Amino acid sequence: TMGKKTLEIEKYFKSNIVKNDCLMVNSGSSANLLIFQCLINPLVKKLKPGDEVLIPAICWSTSLWPIIQSGLTAKFVDIDINTLNINLKDLEKKITKKTKALMLVHALGNCADMVELLRICKKNKLILVEDACEALGSTFKNRQLGTFGDFSSFSFYYSHHITSGEGGMVCVKNKKYLNVIKSLRSHGWSKGLSN
Repeated sequence: TMGKKTLEIEKYFKSNIVKNDCLMVNSGSSANLLIFQCLINPLVKKLKPGDEVLIPAICWSTSLWPIIQSGLTAKFVDIDINTLNINLKDLEKKITKKTKALMLVHALGNCADMVELLRICKKNKLILVEDACEALGSTFKNRQLGTFGDFSSFSFYYSHHITSGEGGMVCVKNKKYLNVIKSLRSHGWSKGLSN
């Protein structure tokens, strides 16, 4: 529920984990859904029906379904057998003119070479969404996973290594998106919006 403690956790997460704006939600699953609903929202219009979103073949249903629920086309990318994370060579092969975003899943707290991955995203103008639900506290070259993308999601579900029993977090680099996600979280009824 919303309240003083929720705001304290959001503030702590922003100050100590991701340095981006954060919004607490009921689950990492909802965090992923809100991210894609934000990207197709008329106020944002970053993605439109039929746009392609690449996603690693090893993922979770709640990483995949928000793409489909948002009217986007999910396209699987093979994984690196040594890390179980996205294979960067296959990623480059799968990018087409329709590809607009990458839903990156950090499997089991591991990650791909993020320097190379960011180069690929920048070169192809891909929106990077990091599903860091299994990666809270994991780093790449001393930088927290969940801080590389335009958006990131975290989960505090009981099966993850850092847990509150339930809950999740959406993190965004662009403050404009935070207000859209805040509105979506409360079905358009939010007293905490800046405008």
